[in-house]
Amino acid sequence: MTELDTAVTKEWNITSVEELEGLVPALWEAGKGISIWLLLGQMGSGKTTLTRALCNFLGTADNVSSPTFPIVNEYVLTSGEKIYHFDLYRLQSLREAMDIGIEEYLDSGSWCLIEWPGLIASLLPSNYIELELLVTDTGRKISLKRYENQN
Repeated sequence: MTELDTAVTKEWNITSVEELEGLVPALWEAGKGISIWLLLGQMGSGKTTLTRALCNFLGTADNVSSPTFPIVNEYVLTSGEKIYHFDLYRLQSLREAMDIGIEEYLDSGSWCLIEWPGLIASLLPSNYIELELLVTDTGRKISLKRYENQN
């Protein structure tokens, strides 16, 4: 996405999408302190399932679902913090992303979990997590890259 000073990569292999819930504590630990998470993967790879598992792990009573049609869903954690879950698949231009206020969300300090983030690459902050879910013959390969600008 952007060229940064540091990219820490971790990988996990799971045999089914149902195993994502058990992987969340390790993902959370690896991504701790960074609020922008980019979720990459083909349709059906488990991006929304992972978001649901992450939100449940962090503590929300909200129904976590795909924001395909509303573009963004807001979930409130028991701590009062907010998580914004985006699905940018249907957007056709950067202007459309800006029209929904993507810059304000990214600058809010709240958690932003973004499916199909390619369109907004130029708007990303210095620090973010890139989480890729790759469907394999034996399940899923999960790759986490932690990007941090050290300046």
